[in-house]
Amino acid sequence: MIFGALIIGDEILSGRREDKHLAHTIAALESRGLALAWARYVGDEPARIVAELRAAAASGDTVFSFGGIGATPDDHTRQCAAQALGVELALHPEAAALITQRGTEMAAGKGVAYDTGGADHQRRLNMGVFPAGATLIPNPYNRIPGFSVGHLHFMPGFPVMAHPMLAWVLDTFYAGQGGALALRAVRVRGTNESALIPVFERVEAAFPGVRSFSLPSVDHPTLGPHIEIGVKGADPAQVDLAMVALREGAAATGAAEIDPS
Repeated sequence: MIFGALIIGDEILSGRREDKHLAHTIAALESRGLALAWARYVGDEPARIVAELRAAAASGDTVFSFGGIGATPDDHTRQCAAQALGVELALHPEAAALITQRGTEMAAGKGVAYDTGGADHQRRLNMGVFPAGATLIPNPYNRIPGFSVGHLHFMPGFPVMAHPMLAWVLDTFYAGQGGALALRAVRVRGTNESALIPVFERVEAAFPGVRSFSLPSVDHPTLGPHIEIGVKGADPAQVDLAMVALREGAAATGAAEIDPS
């Protein structure tokens, strides 16, 4: 399966808030034997959000969207999702009940009755207006749900809410679909990536299903300039054989392995 992340909000792009969703999503997927294939950042610009969501829907990828599902004027994701998917917006009855329950609990904590006919409640209900056909993503923090439409999953921008919601989505819809990749790597110096390219190509051709990678470092504080090279794949035995071939091929280009200790 292909997984992507869409992180929405001017506050991220302006630097007023530090993004915490990307690293968390990568870790949440990896812990379940899954991997993130792509991620995009977009500001609170409706036309751009619609374009990204339309492309995500057409791709068939499973996409996790963070941010913009509130009810303030700078929250556009719910409306953009409906436009991108070509459906109407509608108040989700279960979301309305959860929002009302949250308001009632908050009012009770202040010792007052909750006014379900007031303007404040009507504005809060906007947080439950989703594209038609949406299903709910439960929010254990404050009950205000996110929503899913097919393989697109929408969560708030607050990590304290979004991250448990992401875990629920993964464990509810994608449990057991991952498989941990075997990975082998070594650090080398004395060669360069251009010389290693034919080695990578030979290894991938000889071991279908195994992918090679190269991570150069120019300013490592203790090891200095070097390249981390390796292979990964679903079959550990094939990965081990591919790693042997990669090390031999790298050595033939003049690479000397570095002892990380």
